[in-house]
Amino acid sequence: MSQKPDTPLLSIEMIGAVAKITLCRSVKRNALSDDLVRELQVCFESLPESARAAVLVGDGPAFCAGLDLSEVRENNTTEAVFHSRMWHAAFERIAFGRVPVVALLHGAVVGGGLELASACHVRVAETSAFYALPEGSRGLFVGGGGSVRIARLVGVSRMTDMMLTGRVLSAEEGHAAGISHYLVEPGSGLQKAMELAEKIASNAPMTNFGVMHVLPRIADQSIQDGLMTEALMASVAASDPDTQKRLAAFLDAKANKVRQAG
Repeated sequence: MSQKPDTPLLSIEMIGAVAKITLCRSVKRNALSDDLVRELQVCFESLPESARAAVLVGDGPAFCAGLDLSEVRENNTTEAVFHSRMWHAAFERIAFGRVPVVALLHGAVVGGGLELASACHVRVAETSAFYALPEGSRGLFVGGGGSVRIARLVGVSRMTDMMLTGRVLSAEEGHAAGISHYLVEPGSGLQKAMELAEKIASNAPMTNFGVMHVLPRIADQSIQDGLMTEALMASVAASDPDTQKRLAAFLDAKANKVRQAG
Protein backbone atom coordinates (compact mmCIF):
# COMPACT_ATOMS: atom_id res chain seq x y z
CA MET A 1 0.00 0.00 0.00
CA SER A 2 1.36 3.42 -0.93
CA GLN A 3 2.18 5.82 1.88
CA LYS A 4 0.40 9.14 2.24
CA PRO A 5 2.71 11.87 0.92
CA ASP A 6 4.00 14.60 3.23
CA THR A 7 2.81 17.34 0.87
CA PRO A 8 -0.74 17.63 -0.50
CA LEU A 9 -1.31 16.27 -3.99
CA LEU A 10 -4.43 18.33 -4.48
CA SER A 11 -5.68 21.63 -3.12
CA ILE A 12 -9.11 23.21 -3.27
CA GLU A 13 -9.96 26.87 -2.80
CA MET A 14 -13.46 28.30 -2.91
CA ILE A 15 -13.66 31.60 -4.82
CA GLY A 16 -17.27 32.63 -4.57
CA ALA A 17 -19.30 29.76 -6.05
CA VAL A 18 -16.29 28.36 -7.95
CA ALA A 19 -14.06 25.62 -6.57
CA LYS A 20 -10.50 26.12 -7.81
CA ILE A 21 -8.86 22.68 -7.73
CA THR A 22 -5.11 22.47 -8.22
CA LEU A 23 -2.93 19.46 -9.02
CA CYS A 24 0.03 19.95 -6.65
CA ARG A 25 2.63 17.51 -7.96
CA SER A 26 4.67 19.98 -9.97
CA VAL A 27 7.96 18.19 -9.23
CA LYS A 28 6.58 15.34 -11.41
CA ARG A 29 4.85 17.71 -13.85
CA ASN A 30 1.61 16.65 -12.11
CA ALA A 31 1.93 13.06 -13.34
CA LEU A 32 -1.01 11.01 -12.12
CA SER A 33 -0.08 8.64 -9.32
CA ASP A 34 -2.66 6.29 -7.81
CA ASP A 35 -2.87 8.53 -4.75
CA LEU A 36 -3.53 11.61 -6.87
CA VAL A 37 -6.23 9.85 -8.90
CA ARG A 38 -7.93 8.70 -5.70
CA GLU A 39 -7.77 12.21 -4.28
CA LEU A 40 -9.39 13.54 -7.45
CA GLN A 41 -12.25 11.10 -7.01
CA VAL A 42 -12.77 12.01 -3.36
CA CYS A 43 -12.52 15.72 -4.16
CA PHE A 44 -15.22 15.66 -6.82
CA GLU A 45 -17.44 13.40 -4.71
CA SER A 46 -17.30 15.80 -1.77
CA LEU A 47 -17.22 19.32 -3.18
CA PRO A 48 -18.58 21.98 -0.81
CA GLU A 49 -22.32 22.52 -1.10
CA SER A 50 -21.65 26.12 -2.10
CA ALA A 51 -19.76 25.04 -5.24
CA ARG A 52 -21.68 25.63 -8.49
CA ALA A 53 -18.74 25.17 -10.88
CA ALA A 54 -15.08 24.18 -10.71
CA VAL A 55 -11.79 25.12 -12.36
CA LEU A 56 -9.09 22.44 -12.60
CA VAL A 57 -5.50 23.67 -12.93
CA GLY A 58 -2.02 22.22 -12.69
CA ASP A 59 0.68 23.77 -10.52
CA GLY A 60 4.02 24.52 -12.15
CA PRO A 61 5.01 24.38 -15.83
CA ALA A 62 2.57 21.64 -16.93
CA PHE A 63 -1.09 20.80 -16.58
CA CYS A 64 -0.43 17.06 -16.38
CA ALA A 65 2.29 14.92 -17.96
CA GLY A 66 0.18 11.76 -17.80
CA LEU A 67 0.44 8.47 -15.97
CA ASP A 68 3.23 8.02 -13.45
CA LEU A 69 4.73 4.96 -15.15
CA SER A 70 6.20 3.66 -11.89
CA GLU A 71 2.62 2.86 -10.86
CA VAL A 72 2.16 0.20 -13.58
CA ARG A 73 5.70 -1.01 -14.13
CA GLU A 74 5.09 -4.50 -12.71
CA ASN A 75 1.31 -4.82 -13.02
CA ASN A 76 -0.05 -8.14 -14.21
CA THR A 77 -3.10 -8.32 -16.46
CA THR A 78 -5.64 -8.39 -13.64
CA GLU A 79 -3.97 -5.52 -11.81
CA ALA A 80 -3.84 -3.47 -15.01
CA VAL A 81 -7.58 -3.93 -15.59
CA PHE A 82 -8.43 -2.80 -12.06
CA HIS A 83 -5.98 0.09 -12.36
CA SER A 84 -7.76 1.31 -15.50
CA ARG A 85 -11.17 0.91 -13.89
CA MET A 86 -9.98 2.94 -10.88
CA TRP A 87 -9.13 5.79 -13.26
CA HIS A 88 -12.52 5.40 -14.95
CA ALA A 89 -14.32 5.72 -11.61
CA ALA A 90 -12.38 8.87 -10.70
CA PHE A 91 -12.86 10.58 -14.05
CA GLU A 92 -16.55 9.67 -14.06
CA ARG A 93 -16.90 11.81 -10.94
CA ILE A 94 -15.61 14.73 -13.00
CA ALA A 95 -17.56 14.11 -16.20
CA PHE A 96 -20.80 13.16 -14.43
CA GLY A 97 -20.38 14.94 -11.13
CA ARG A 98 -22.31 17.70 -9.39
CA VAL A 99 -20.82 20.75 -11.09
CA PRO A 100 -19.43 21.62 -14.53
CA VAL A 101 -15.63 21.70 -14.67
CA VAL A 102 -13.45 24.11 -16.63
CA ALA A 103 -9.90 22.83 -17.25
CA LEU A 104 -7.02 25.25 -17.70
CA LEU A 105 -4.42 23.63 -19.95
CA HIS A 106 -0.81 24.76 -20.21
CA GLY A 107 2.48 23.06 -20.95
CA ALA A 108 2.33 19.28 -21.18
CA VAL A 109 -1.14 17.80 -21.56
CA VAL A 110 0.05 14.31 -22.32
CA GLY A 111 -1.35 10.77 -22.12
CA GLY A 112 -3.42 10.51 -18.96
CA GLY A 113 -3.29 14.29 -18.66
CA LEU A 114 -5.20 14.56 -21.93
CA GLU A 115 -7.62 11.91 -20.67
CA LEU A 116 -8.15 13.97 -17.53
CA ALA A 117 -8.70 17.13 -19.57
CA SER A 118 -11.19 15.35 -21.83
CA ALA A 119 -13.31 14.42 -18.78
CA CYS A 120 -13.83 18.13 -18.08
CA HIS A 121 -16.65 20.07 -19.72
CA VAL A 122 -14.92 23.22 -20.99
CA ARG A 123 -11.22 23.53 -21.80
CA VAL A 124 -9.21 26.75 -21.88
CA ALA A 125 -5.72 26.34 -23.35
CA GLU A 126 -2.81 28.71 -23.13
CA THR A 127 -0.56 28.79 -26.20
CA SER A 128 2.13 26.94 -24.23
CA ALA A 129 -0.02 23.79 -24.19
CA PHE A 130 0.89 20.74 -26.26
CA TYR A 131 -0.85 17.39 -26.60
CA ALA A 132 0.42 13.85 -27.14
CA LEU A 133 -0.55 10.21 -26.60
CA PRO A 134 2.81 8.42 -26.20
CA GLU A 135 1.27 5.17 -24.99
CA GLY A 136 1.96 3.44 -28.31
CA SER A 137 5.72 3.90 -28.09
CA ARG A 138 5.68 2.47 -24.55
CA GLY A 139 3.69 -0.65 -25.35
CA LEU A 140 0.62 0.70 -23.60
CA PHE A 141 -2.95 1.60 -24.50
CA VAL A 142 -4.99 4.47 -23.11
CA GLY A 143 -6.68 3.40 -19.89
CA GLY A 144 -8.30 6.47 -18.41
CA GLY A 145 -11.25 6.77 -20.78
CA GLY A 146 -9.30 8.29 -23.66
CA SER A 147 -10.53 5.83 -26.27
CA VAL A 148 -14.04 7.12 -25.55
CA ARG A 149 -13.57 10.79 -24.71
CA ILE A 150 -10.52 11.88 -26.73
CA ALA A 151 -11.73 10.02 -29.81
CA ARG A 152 -14.99 11.94 -29.60
CA LEU A 153 -13.15 15.25 -29.34
CA VAL A 154 -10.66 14.84 -32.18
CA GLY A 155 -12.00 11.86 -34.13
CA VAL A 156 -10.78 8.27 -34.27
CA SER A 157 -8.54 8.96 -37.27
CA ARG A 158 -6.58 11.76 -35.58
CA MET A 159 -6.30 9.83 -32.34
CA THR A 160 -5.01 6.84 -34.32
CA ASP A 161 -2.30 9.02 -35.83
CA MET A 162 -1.30 10.41 -32.41
CA MET A 163 -1.04 6.95 -30.86
CA LEU A 164 0.71 5.18 -33.74
CA THR A 165 3.22 7.88 -34.64
CA GLY A 166 3.66 9.75 -31.35
CA ARG A 167 2.63 12.97 -33.07
CA VAL A 168 2.61 16.01 -30.81
CA LEU A 169 -0.04 18.67 -31.40
CA SER A 170 0.69 22.30 -30.61
CA ALA A 171 -1.84 24.42 -28.77
CA GLU A 172 -3.03 25.83 -32.09
CA GLU A 173 -3.31 22.39 -33.70
CA GLY A 174 -5.13 21.03 -30.66
CA HIS A 175 -7.53 23.95 -30.72
CA ALA A 176 -8.27 23.39 -34.40
CA ALA A 177 -8.77 19.67 -33.70
CA GLY A 178 -11.35 20.38 -31.01
CA ILE A 179 -9.40 19.73 -27.81
CA SER A 180 -9.77 23.25 -26.43
CA HIS A 181 -12.76 25.58 -26.61
CA TYR A 182 -10.74 28.74 -25.94
CA LEU A 183 -7.13 29.58 -26.79
CA VAL A 184 -5.43 32.40 -24.87
CA GLU A 185 -1.98 33.83 -24.30
CA PRO A 186 0.27 32.48 -21.52
CA GLY A 187 -0.63 33.88 -18.13
CA SER A 188 -4.20 34.82 -19.04
CA GLY A 189 -5.75 31.36 -18.85
CA LEU A 190 -6.77 31.43 -15.21
CA GLN A 191 -8.64 34.70 -15.60
CA LYS A 192 -10.49 33.32 -18.62
CA ALA A 193 -11.24 30.00 -16.89
CA MET A 194 -12.56 31.78 -13.80
CA GLU A 195 -14.73 34.10 -15.90
CA LEU A 196 -16.27 31.11 -17.67
CA ALA A 197 -16.76 29.18 -14.42
CA GLU A 198 -18.46 32.16 -12.78
CA LYS A 199 -20.81 32.45 -15.75
CA ILE A 200 -21.54 28.71 -15.61
CA ALA A 201 -22.14 28.95 -11.85
CA SER A 202 -24.84 31.55 -12.48
CA ASN A 203 -26.85 29.16 -14.68
CA ALA A 204 -29.87 27.29 -13.39
CA PRO A 205 -28.52 24.14 -11.68
CA MET A 206 -31.00 21.91 -13.49
CA THR A 207 -29.86 23.24 -16.86
CA ASN A 208 -26.23 22.56 -15.94
CA PHE A 209 -27.26 19.07 -14.84
CA GLY A 210 -28.95 18.41 -18.17
CA VAL A 211 -25.93 19.57 -20.15
CA MET A 212 -23.54 17.46 -18.05
CA HIS A 213 -25.55 14.29 -17.56
CA VAL A 214 -28.19 14.11 -20.30
CA LEU A 215 -26.61 15.69 -23.39
CA PRO A 216 -23.75 13.13 -23.59
CA ARG A 217 -26.20 10.27 -23.21
CA ILE A 218 -28.46 11.65 -25.95
CA ALA A 219 -25.42 11.52 -28.23
CA ASP A 220 -25.24 7.75 -27.58
CA GLN A 221 -28.91 7.17 -28.41
CA SER A 222 -30.78 6.67 -31.64
CA ILE A 223 -32.39 9.79 -33.09
CA GLN A 224 -35.87 8.91 -31.88
CA ASP A 225 -34.70 7.86 -28.40
CA GLY A 226 -32.62 11.02 -28.20
CA LEU A 227 -35.56 13.22 -29.11
CA MET A 228 -37.70 11.60 -26.40
CA THR A 229 -34.94 12.01 -23.82
CA GLU A 230 -34.58 15.64 -24.87
CA ALA A 231 -38.30 16.25 -24.41
CA LEU A 232 -38.20 14.74 -20.92
CA MET A 233 -35.17 16.78 -19.88
CA ALA A 234 -36.68 19.95 -21.36
CA SER A 235 -39.84 19.43 -19.32
CA VAL A 236 -37.87 18.84 -16.11
CA ALA A 237 -35.78 21.97 -16.66
CA ALA A 238 -38.76 24.15 -17.60
CA SER A 239 -40.73 23.15 -14.50
CA ASP A 240 -37.85 23.71 -12.07
CA PRO A 241 -38.63 26.53 -9.59
CA ASP A 242 -35.35 28.30 -10.34
CA THR A 243 -36.18 28.29 -14.04
CA GLN A 244 -39.66 29.64 -13.35
CA LYS A 245 -38.13 32.61 -11.52
CA ARG A 246 -35.67 33.25 -14.36
CA LEU A 247 -38.40 33.14 -16.98
CA ALA A 248 -40.55 35.53 -14.98
CA ALA A 249 -37.62 37.97 -14.69
CA PHE A 250 -36.99 37.73 -18.43
CA LEU A 251 -40.61 38.32 -19.32
CA ASP A 252 -40.70 41.27 -16.92
CA ALA A 253 -37.71 42.73 -18.81
CA LYS A 254 -35.45 42.30 -15.82
CA ALA A 255 -33.07 39.83 -17.44
CA ASN A 256 -30.38 40.51 -20.01
CA LYS A 257 -31.25 39.81 -23.64
CA VAL A 258 -28.91 37.86 -25.88
CA ARG A 259 -26.81 40.28 -27.90
CA GLN A 260 -24.17 39.89 -30.57
CA ALA A 261 -20.64 40.31 -29.25
CA GLY A 262 -19.21 43.69 -30.14
